[in-house]
Amino acid sequence: MKHPSGPRLSLAAFWLVSRAVLLLYTFRVVFVPGPDVTTDVSVIYFNWYEVLRGGTYPLDDVTWQYPPAAAFAILAPGLLPFLEYAHAFFVLALVCDAVVFGLLVYAGGRPGKSRAGAWVWLVGVPLLGPTAYSRYDIMVTAVAVTALLAGVRNPRTMGVLAGIGALLKVWPALLLAGTARGRVTRRSWAAAAASGAAVLAACFLAAPGALAFLTFQRDRGTEVESLGSLVFHVARFFGGWHGEVRLNYGSVEFLGPYVPLVSGAAMALTALAFGWLVLWRLRAREFGATTLCDAAFVAVLLFTTTSRVISPQYMLWLVGLAAVCLVWRRSRMRRAALMVLVATGVTLLEFPIWFSHVVASDALGLALLFVRNGLLVAASLVAGRQLWRQTVTEPRLRADRAASARVPAQGGHRDGALLNS
Repeated sequence: MKHPSGPRLSLAAFWLVSRAVLLLYTFRVVFVPGPDVTTDVSVIYFNWYEVLRGGTYPLDDVTWQYPPAAAFAILAPGLLPFLEYAHAFFVLALVCDAVVFGLLVYAGGRPGKSRAGAWVWLVGVPLLGPTAYSRYDIMVTAVAVTALLAGVRNPRTMGVLAGIGALLKVWPALLLAGTARGRVTRRSWAAAAASGAAVLAACFLAAPGALAFLTFQRDRGTEVESLGSLVFHVARFFGGWHGEVRLNYGSVEFLGPYVPLVSGAAMALTALAFGWLVLWRLRAREFGATTLCDAAFVAVLLFTTTSRVISPQYMLWLVGLAAVCLVWRRSRMRRAALMVLVATGVTLLEFPIWFSHVVASDALGLALLFVRNGLLVAASLVAGRQLWRQTVTEPRLRADRAASARVPAQGGHRDGALLNS
């Protein structure tokens, strides 16, 4: 008989080896081709850290585009004063990674659950390369994963964590999309509003400029890795567009003719995605054990795919939520989760390894973006269809079949009563 600790030991061994390699990259012992992704921590984050330590938010830095609780993530490396800032940040990223992994392994070992989710996280994080530890998104993802796993039994805890997560990087608010109607929704949404308001008030009172990030988004272009950017990549490849590609508001973007039009179309797609989510929630007839996690995954997948900015670290959000979905054996998100994993691997190729080809809009850059963004579109459609079928279509069909089965039986009873009278 197979010893139950065997799978856990295999998972732990793979985690240790893969994360050791990841740390070698982030500590610059070995190198990934392309731009140095760790400079965001050693330069940008460190500069923000110095400003925040002075008692104010980065009021004059347009690259500060994050909700006020992001300051906690930026200041966190100060908890390890015996390490230089960047190294402390990478160690904390490793700790968050370990927490998520441990929660998924534990949850996957319970009755009716699966460790497939732990494997998704185990594989997905290193597929993104050193970017995984070089952005604070892994900390936000840890909060989101904890919230969803807690939400199955304790809606208030999930709400509190979702509210805090939303003040870290907005998207965790979407975790509430799939809460069951009635008491669960009231408890979780109220807890999220209360925790979010408390954190916002604390940040607002602690330092000036807590809401400065709201004004730093207006003049953004279309980021070169986004779905909408394919319009300009194709046009540049055939010599039909003569704008420019440059670093703007912290990311490499297209600037020039028709960019506002494409950016507006991306925001319109995001609005349509939100409308579909609202329609789904109104039409959903059944909220099962997997609905909370499945709906969160679909919501974040839709908003990521339609965004005018698809930064590489956004893939961490999707890997984390896909992992939580696959904790349940009955989850129907397996195909979409696999697409997300493949897309994450392709993301490493397009950034940082061959990012110069993406910026140049050459054949290799085009191919990488078409594959990565095509996988995200396909995953969005597949996941959305499965969520709709499981919660809207199939419950309606079951109800229709039950109703049609009752009608003949009642009719037959009445006919028999007439014959016997």
